[in-house]
Amino acid sequence: MKRLIASCFGLGRLPLAPGTCGSLPPVIVFALMCHFDISALLISIVMAALALAGSIVCIKFAPAVIAATGKADPREVVADEFAGQAVVFLPISFFSVGTLSTCQIWGTAALGFLLFRLFDISKPWPLRRLEKLPAEWGVLCDDLLAGVYAGIVLLVCIRLWIAGI
Repeated sequence: MKRLIASCFGLGRLPLAPGTCGSLPPVIVFALMCHFDISALLISIVMAALALAGSIVCIKFAPAVIAATGKADPREVVADEFAGQAVVFLPISFFSVGTLSTCQIWGTAALGFLLFRLFDISKPWPLRRLEKLPAEWGVLCDDLLAGVYAGIVLLVCIRLWIAGI
């Protein structure tokens, strides 16, 4: 049961790109909430709740998967990607998302997704160092910081886009 939960109910067990699959649910939730014109505050609260839930699942259940697989960062654990991806969208809803068209909302969601995957895979400083933290902390912390990096870049892109630069 712990492995099932840590894999986000099987997303982490998919044969191709499990981390990418584990990142998708927060993207879809964000885009749908924006599309249905949910308030910026509620979107941020939901993203914070998703980030917290993914973090708690990772901290609580990743050690069992690490022990079962013998790997320091098992591919099937994608609760960390789930949490990190939600971090990307925490502040975004306060930056004119309410005035965006459906196409722009999905474009923002897609860009946030791609940026997160870019930072998560490339592991710029100090993400690679965070992976060396003990057990579940090493699994989780690099993804949370990748989410922060992606969120900052996404905010810059949105600000430039809105300014028409």
